[in-house]
Parts: sequence; C-alpha cells; structure tokens
Amino acid sequence: MSLELRNVTKRYPGGAVGAAGVSVTIDPGQLVAFFGPSGSGKTSLLHIAGVLQPPDEGEVFLDGERVDTLEEDAAAVLRRTKLGFVFQTAGLLALLSAEENVDVSLRLIGVGGREGREKVGAALAAVGMEGRLGHRPDELSGGEQQRVAIARALVHGPGYILADEPTGELDTGTGAAVLDLLEGISRNGTAVLIATHDPAALELADRAYFVRDGALHEPDRGELSMWLTEGTTFTP
Repeated sequence: MSLELRNVTKRYPGGAVGAAGVSVTIDPGQLVAFFGPSGSGKTSLLHIAGVLQPPDEGEVFLDGERVDTLEEDAAAVLRRTKLGFVFQTAGLLALLSAEENVDVSLRLIGVGGREGREKVGAALAAVGMEGRLGHRPDELSGGEQQRVAIARALVHGPGYILADEPTGELDTGTGAAVLDLLEGISRNGTAVLIATHDPAALELADRAYFVRDGALHEPDRGELSMWLTEGTTFTP
C-alpha cells in the first residue's frame, strides 16, 4: 500500500518544467516534505500525486493501481474516497458552520445521517475543534479555519493527505501548531505529503526533498542543517 510516482515528467507552455523524471514512494504513516521556493515544481508534483493533473510522461500508482490514466469521473471518485486535500487557504464555504463544511465531504460520497454526524464530530475533535462546531468561517481565526479544513480532509478516512503550503498564510506559532497536527495524523498511520517553503516542516518530516526545476534532491544531514539555518536562500 503506497502512493508512487514513477519517472514522472510534466512540462508547461513556455518551457517551464513542473516535474523532471521524478520517482518517489510515500508509504502509510510517513510524513514527506517537498520543499523549495515558488516555481520550483513542488506544487506540480503534489497535483500529479493527487491525480489533479496527469504527467506528460511516467506513471502514478495508488495502492497498486495505476491512476494517472483514469477518466475524470473515476479520478474524482478516487480523490473523494482515498485522498484528502489541504490547501494554503482553507477554502471553507462562508455560509456554512464548521460542522457543515466538514459534512460536505461525506455527502459527496453518500454518507449522511447518524453515521455522518458521528464521523464529522470525530474529525473535528481530532483537530481540537469540537467546541466550535456551529461557528462559521468568519467567526474563526485563520488557524482554526485551517484546522476545520484538515478535519474536512480527514473525515472520510483517506489513506493519504496532500497539503499544499498549509502554513503559507499563517503566523509562525499558528503554522507550527498546524504542522504538529499533520505530524500527528501521520503517526496515526495516514501518509502525509506536504509541499512547502516553510523550513519548520523539515524538522518534522520523515523524508524531505529539495525541489529544483522539477527534480528531487534528498539532502544529507549537512545540507539539511544548512537549509534549516539559511532557509530558502539555500539551493542544492
């Protein structure tokens, strides 16, 4: 059981490269970080891994099934059932409460009633939001909104969480709390893949990769220490 990219390449008009022959495997319970500056290709890799866009070359496998060639309807079902997504902005529906925002993910796969209510309550409790179920997004802080977004990604029990710059709009302390939450999710057996330029994520990751021009470089201890010291000024 794993999420696997095999020799994946992605090119864009104008010559930009989103992925350059990337091969990587994310196993259950692992927290893996793709990190680098804007434009390095880390978000493209996350989108390919999440079956949001196909590679131009190479293959993507999820739990042994090739998924990059799926028709969109089948890919949508896969994303709703096996994957969970967290983005830089929480993307909550403004008129819905925290509880209702999380419930949307379940209703998309036909889960409702008592079972749905129990799953929503458990997901919000898992991210420390059990006391804020009836609050709308404008009544929540940025960190609380992101916690609700993580609960929404978790509620259907996916095997993999893909988080694209989950701390990008948060202050340092709030961002650290969100990263701790994602680390805890991985320790409970869910694979977590983060695309980030936040050096704090590297200290928590089981594996961390520099992304440059769409290619991966796994740093040794010295390089990782340099990155943590110098931040995004360091490039391999």
